[in-house]
Amino acid sequence: MLRLPEAHRQLFKKPFGVLYGSISELLPLLEGRVVCAVGDVVTHNLLAAGVVPDIAIIDGYTMRSPCNRSPLLRARRLTAKNPAGTITDELVAAIDEAVRNRPAVIFVEGEEDLAVIPLVYAAPTGVAVLYGQPGEGVVLRVVDEAAKQEAKVMLECFVRE
Repeated sequence: MLRLPEAHRQLFKKPFGVLYGSISELLPLLEGRVVCAVGDVVTHNLLAAGVVPDIAIIDGYTMRSPCNRSPLLRARRLTAKNPAGTITDELVAAIDEAVRNRPAVIFVEGEEDLAVIPLVYAAPTGVAVLYGQPGEGVVLRVVDEAAKQEAKVMLECFVRE
């Protein structure tokens, strides 16, 4: 398991991609792409806009409160335990499986907030990864070599336990 030390947490507050005020602003950028969503609200908002994500990573919560809008997708369901502030080997394995065999929903027992990092690292070039930036909007990161390199650098901030 990888744990993010308290000293590095501030580095992860800035968007890991381009911040948009709403899903509707970035819909044209998703056309023709594989779409991955991290978070219950982002997944719900994509579905409401008519976009079914190829991979969704959800935990049933939004901002530490139960999310009553948890999406019920018909894709294959994977589960992974992932405590807050960590990236478990179980989560990474579920992401790798979902990337290899889409569509899939990964239901996280714990917290899915940091899942965007291994997801960007594992996803093929051209995939659109979306996640919520609390109180600000939605972040879009299209996977390319620069995104993969940035994800690798971010992962190096973690400590293996």
